Amino acid sequence: MNVVIIEDEYLTAERLENLLRKYDASIQVLTKLPSVSEAVEWFQEHPVPDLAFMDIHLEDGLAFAIFDQISLTVPVIFTTAYDEYTIRAFKVNSVDYLLKPIDYEELTAALDKFKSLRQPLPDLKNILQLIQKPQETEYKSRFMISIGTKIRSVETADIAYFFSEDKSTFLVTQDGQKLPVEYSLDKLNQVTDPKRFFRVNRQFLVAFPAIETIHTYSAGKLKVDLDPEPRAEVFVSGDRITDFKVWLGR
Repeated sequence: MNVVIIEDEYLTAERLENLLRKYDASIQVLTKLPSVSEAVEWFQEHPVPDLAFMDIHLEDGLAFAIFDQISLTVPVIFTTAYDEYTIRAFKVNSVDYLLKPIDYEELTAALDKFKSLRQPLPDLKNILQLIQKPQETEYKSRFMISIGTKIRSVETADIAYFFSEDKSTFLVTQDGQKLPVEYSLDKLNQVTDPKRFFRVNRQFLVAFPAIETIHTYSAGKLKVDLDPEPRAEVFVSGDRITDFKVWLGR
């Protein structure tokens, strides 16, 4: 595997290279680059590597500027001491997002994830995909809400998230209205578009536009800030974190 490290702290880059060789002695670090400008120049003059590690804060700006200047298809694992760029990172070829100082077990999990994403599909599966036309699933575009003697229609596109409370289920609109809905979260998870909604835990099913910030804690724990703000803090369940990261990057 050929790897490029884009990191402006020399000792951090050296430590990352050592951790990569600990994971797999055959990994080749082609170069270590400290800035956006040098990274842009290198990618313009060399073949695309298998994987890049990018610190977000570089000598001359944010690593995202590299993608603004050139068309880059290399998969990226971002490394940073800050957590406020999580969503932005998953929009530019991101495989994973690691907080410094990099934990070897988290690095191993990220590399394992990258390797699994590279595995080709079996020939039989490819053939079946070619000869079978996939059927599009229809998801709910609106919900009918009963409020007393009145019935109100709420467009799914206007919903920020669903949540359960005291054995009841509610939706919250983008403008902060809390309304009861006659579906369980399990059922809502089936009838809403999975590209837009994700079940982060047993209590919350959230829409992508409602996510303002994602905070990463030790051991990979994730906290999600939503708009409108719910009364309780929202955390991503540990067994859903990997799927959540994949969903963010779609």
